[in-house]
Amino acid sequence: MFARLLSMFLVFLTATVFAFVNPALAGDAASGAKIFSANCAACHAGGKNVINGAKTLQKEALDKYEMNSLEAVTHQVINGKNAMPAFKGRLTDAQIDDVATYVISQAEAGW
Repeated sequence: MFARLLSMFLVFLTATVFAFVNPALAGDAASGAKIFSANCAACHAGGKNVINGAKTLQKEALDKYEMNSLEAVTHQVINGKNAMPAFKGRLTDAQIDDVATYVISQAEAGW
């Protein structure tokens, strides 16, 4: 009986912990900040967009344009789009993961 109660408690505790923990981001946001500063800040300083003011890196814009995931930001950085150049071949996969992590974490924090 005790083992069953303990087992149920541990399942409940584990489920509770995972329900309130944010998922880990793929890259290193601190490294991403440096990469962003060197490669992205000219157009996106402070999460803004000097080319198209509607498509910022603010959370609301990322949500609106379905760019609010690591996968979406990574795809954009790799392939570019419209005035944004592609960074495939300019940045390593790890650097792209880091900058995508930085962008998502900054958007969540409100830049």
